[in-house]
Amino acid sequence: MKLTPRSLGITAAVITVLIWSSFIVVARASAAHQLLPLDIGFLRIVGAGCVLLPWGFWLMRTQRQSGAQVGSFMGLSPLPFRITALTGLFGSMLYAMLAYSGFFYAPAAHASVLMPGSLPFWTSLLAVVVLHDQITRARALGLACIVIGDLLVGGASLLKAFDGGEVWKGDLLFMSAAFCWACYSVLVRRHALDPVRATIAITAFSCAIFVPIYGVAAFAGWVPSHLGSAPVAEMVFQALFQGVGSVVISGITFNVMIRHFGPVRSTMITALVPGLSALGAVVFLNEPMSTSLLVGLTLVTCGILFGVRMPKTALKP
Repeated sequence: MKLTPRSLGITAAVITVLIWSSFIVVARASAAHQLLPLDIGFLRIVGAGCVLLPWGFWLMRTQRQSGAQVGSFMGLSPLPFRITALTGLFGSMLYAMLAYSGFFYAPAAHASVLMPGSLPFWTSLLAVVVLHDQITRARALGLACIVIGDLLVGGASLLKAFDGGEVWKGDLLFMSAAFCWACYSVLVRRHALDPVRATIAITAFSCAIFVPIYGVAAFAGWVPSHLGSAPVAEMVFQALFQGVGSVVISGITFNVMIRHFGPVRSTMITALVPGLSALGAVVFLNEPMSTSLLVGLTLVTCGILFGVRMPKTALKP
C-alpha cells in the first residue's frame, strides 16, 4: 500500500521524534561509561558507514557500468564534491563532535531543551538569509518563547560558571550542535537533496575524512581515546544505535520530513522531543527537574508548537 505524501511526512516525523528523544537519553548515559565523546562519534560514523556506503555503491551501479563519472570522494558519495563537503561537515562531523562532547558536561535535560529548542531558532535565521523565507507572526512569537526558554536553562549554567561549574560548556556545545544541524537542514532544502543520497553523502564525507584521521590518532596515542580498552559490547551497541538508528533511520526520515514540511516547520515539528527526552532523563537517569528547567522546557515546547501552527489562510482548500 502506497502512502500519500502527507501520511509519509507524518510517519517520518513520528519516527524522527522517537529516535531523537532516545538519542539524548542514551548519549547522556554513555557519558558514564568508558567511551569518550569522539570515540562515540567515531563508532557512530563507522556504524552508519557499514550500511550506507554499500547502499551508495549499489545506487550508482548503473552510472558506473556505463562509464560515467559519478559522485565524489572516491565514489563513496552520490553527490558532487562541494555539496558533499558542506552537508557532511555540518550534518555529520561537526554535529557529532559537538553534541557528544556536550553530554560529558551537561545533563540530558539541558540537551532536551537546548538542542531541539534552539534548532528552530537557528533554522529560521538561516532560512531567512539563505532561502529568503518570511517569519510569520505566530512563528516570531514561537521563536521568542524558545529564546527565553533557552536563556532560562543556559543562562543559569552560565551564571554558575563563576562558581567553577562546567555545565555551561555543555550548554554552549549543545547550541552549537543545533546550529550545525540547522545549516545542514537548510542546505538539504536549498539543493532539494534526495533523503537517501543526502544521508549517504554526509556519512561518506565523515568516513573519508574523520574516520581515518581519528583512527590513526587514537591508535598512535596522539589523542585521548578508549577505543582499545572499552568493552566490545558497548562499542557494538553505540555503532548500532548511534550509527544505524540515529544516522541511517532518523537521517532519512528527517530528510523526508524536510521535503514535505520544509526546513523550519520540520524542526518545529520536533515539539515532543524536549518533553519526552527530559522525562526520559528523569525516569531512566534519575536527573532532577528544577523549576527553571521546567519553565524553560515549557516555553520551548510552546514556542515550537506556535511555530509549527499553519496560518489560517494556508489551511483553506
